[in-house]
Amino acid sequence: MFLSVFDVFKIGIGPSSSHTMGPMSAANRFLDLILSDDWPRPVGAHVAALQASLHGSLAFTGIGHGTGRAVILGLMGEAPNTVDPDRMDAIIEEVERTDRVTPPGHPAYYFQPKTDLIFDKKQALPGHANGMSFSALDKDGRFLLKRIYYSIGGGFVVTDTELEAMRATKDAGGGDRVPYPFATARQMLDMSHGAGLSIAQMKRANELTHTSAQALDEGIDAIWEAMNGCIDRGLKVDGIMPGGLKVKRRARAIHDRLNEEWRSNRPNPLLANDWLSVYAMAVNEENAGGGRVVTAPTNGAAGVIPATLKYFLHFHEDATKDDIREFLLTAAAIGGIIKHNASISGAEVGCQGEVGSAAAMAAAGLAAVMGGSPEQIENAAEIALEHHLGMTCDPIAGLVQVPCIERNALGAVKAVTAASLAIKGDGTHFVPLDACIETMRQTGNDMSEKYKETSTGGLAVNVVEC
Repeated sequence: MFLSVFDVFKIGIGPSSSHTMGPMSAANRFLDLILSDDWPRPVGAHVAALQASLHGSLAFTGIGHGTGRAVILGLMGEAPNTVDPDRMDAIIEEVERTDRVTPPGHPAYYFQPKTDLIFDKKQALPGHANGMSFSALDKDGRFLLKRIYYSIGGGFVVTDTELEAMRATKDAGGGDRVPYPFATARQMLDMSHGAGLSIAQMKRANELTHTSAQALDEGIDAIWEAMNGCIDRGLKVDGIMPGGLKVKRRARAIHDRLNEEWRSNRPNPLLANDWLSVYAMAVNEENAGGGRVVTAPTNGAAGVIPATLKYFLHFHEDATKDDIREFLLTAAAIGGIIKHNASISGAEVGCQGEVGSAAAMAAAGLAAVMGGSPEQIENAAEIALEHHLGMTCDPIAGLVQVPCIERNALGAVKAVTAASLAIKGDGTHFVPLDACIETMRQTGNDMSEKYKETSTGGLAVNVVEC
């Protein structure tokens, strides 16, 4: 089982990896399909119009998550990792004004957002809660081709047939050939002992079967640069976040007060929590504003890992670039195990799969750079995930603002606490990480759809102002 660090950590835009980045990437894939030779007869030259339909969670919370905007941007050929956030509004306005999408390399296609972009709340697609379909029509309105895609969390997008193949491969225990193909935490620990390598070293060896050492290091460094840049931007901006809830950005003001306390050397027993919280909030306020973020493992949970790593660097001046790489490789290894055996999608298992997974990954990464053994790292991840079990995903008005921003701050605090507890032990503990992951999967399956990113239950319906 191999999931690259660059699959876990993807540079993109907010506010949601599954509801924004995924649909944009799906639109890109459909454009490529139009021009491909994968069909019995060429259809590209006959396509005159496009349609898109959003289902399940994408339909229920798509307005708040900017899913419709993402589809339009994707059909204009924009990709999550390259789109300019400052130009997005102008691109959307052009499509709405002309009723045309003009992706590079394609002719102009008729696409009227008000009628050709459908939020279908009645019919869910069978493969996943985040389902969508794209259709191409000729000039007489006849359907030429249609493709179903699923946004399965963290910006991952698969077709219906790819999803079936993934599940079949998982059931058969198949996957890419790598030196250390651990699919569970138990296998990870056994392989670590057998090879005499750390979790990060095994993860690095697996990555090197797909890329060069230089490309791997440069890619990881770019991930951290994007994460750190997101923190820095979030600490400099204030004002009201978009979406209609009129939620104020708070990270800048909190950061200014923390800097004053830091310079005055006044004792503050909450100092560690404050720094963790402000870093996480800075990221998620940027995410809520549609800024450049990194899935970690999702946009909704994007603040936990950067905050924890930034906190480590803040209070450990001797930290090196190699520490950053070890942190992120270790975190990616844990994230891959969770995604393989459960889910990182709020639409599938609730926020336990998003912030819970992020906290587990961050705790593991922190334990690693603090010198923890593989057993202590696994213990740190388990502690963090265990204490997010049952957490619902109930964003108010479908916006990744309340409770998401503060929830990331608390996730980072839990991650540091979990790593600290694990490092102070010898690695032995009662609940294995694999058992915790399976519990999370079962809990998600049992959880009502109201609490899985549909905004039809929980805080989303119990706050009077909404």
